[in-house]
Amino acid sequence: MHIGKALAATKKDESQMIVIMGCNLYLMSIVLNGDPSIEHKGKLTCLDKQVKISQLYHCEGLLLFILKDDSRCVVWNPYLGQPRWIEPRYSHRPNVWHRFSYALGYEDKKNKSCRRHKFLRFTDSHYNAPEKQFFWYEIYDFDSDLWTTLDVTPHWRITVCNRGISLKGNTYWCAAERNVDLEEVLADRLICFRFYKEERLAVLLHHDEYNPYELNIWITTKIETEDVSWSKFVRVAKPGFDSYVPFISGSFFIEEEKKVAIGFDDENRQRVIVIGEAGYLRGLDLVGHFGDQRCKPDLCSYVPSLVEIKQPEGGEREQESE
Repeated sequence: MHIGKALAATKKDESQMIVIMGCNLYLMSIVLNGDPSIEHKGKLTCLDKQVKISQLYHCEGLLLFILKDDSRCVVWNPYLGQPRWIEPRYSHRPNVWHRFSYALGYEDKKNKSCRRHKFLRFTDSHYNAPEKQFFWYEIYDFDSDLWTTLDVTPHWRITVCNRGISLKGNTYWCAAERNVDLEEVLADRLICFRFYKEERLAVLLHHDEYNPYELNIWITTKIETEDVSWSKFVRVAKPGFDSYVPFISGSFFIEEEKKVAIGFDDENRQRVIVIGEAGYLRGLDLVGHFGDQRCKPDLCSYVPSLVEIKQPEGGEREQESE
């Protein structure tokens, strides 16, 4: 399908989202009115042949794919149909579980008319004994087509399952104190990698993920170095013993105007849940066959971007988006 045609028919109260299920990408829309609904727009492909995607990251209309059967990564603008392949200096060993984390961001150039995109890749092995700890940070510059190793000594640990969230070119992670016993680790810090700066961020807190009885979502009102202010966006509490507060799995996004949060139900990999105020809860089942369900589903809000992805000198063969 051509993503431009799908986006042209946007309805009132409709939001677009990109979903990864069964190692494939799909464009879906969700209508948030009195009776919310979800629509499967179609499957997205960015190459001549469909690749298997194990992880998805997004940054203001650009998507970063970590592939399942290939050591390379792909950054893609689905609206313009522009992919760029990135070859890492050191393989992440496809088909083998690895400990690398990723982030896509940018810094504004001096003339403010374009952005300088960068790709962060790092690994952090968490051991209590300092002599067994290992961390490696490197960054790829789209303009120079070069990797640079960063000279950093992190004081906080970021787990590999913590995907991070991109906001105005920067990436934020929940992090924990490094030299603490693994059984006592509490991710109670917010760490920012500054490709650039600015704006707002939302976080979700479950008090007990094994038997959830309360869910809170907070949104920032101010983000500065060592000074972050929050306000409560929505709270869902368990009114009784037999009631249920769902556990959102992986990423989520919010719709401020409707005051709801949207994410995957942890107990049903083909159900998207919408959570709002005053006990508002809706489950929306995704109808269809989505391939290998061993791949953990994920989603992100999607707004088309006209930002072009800079290609390396000499260019790459242009390929149309389907």
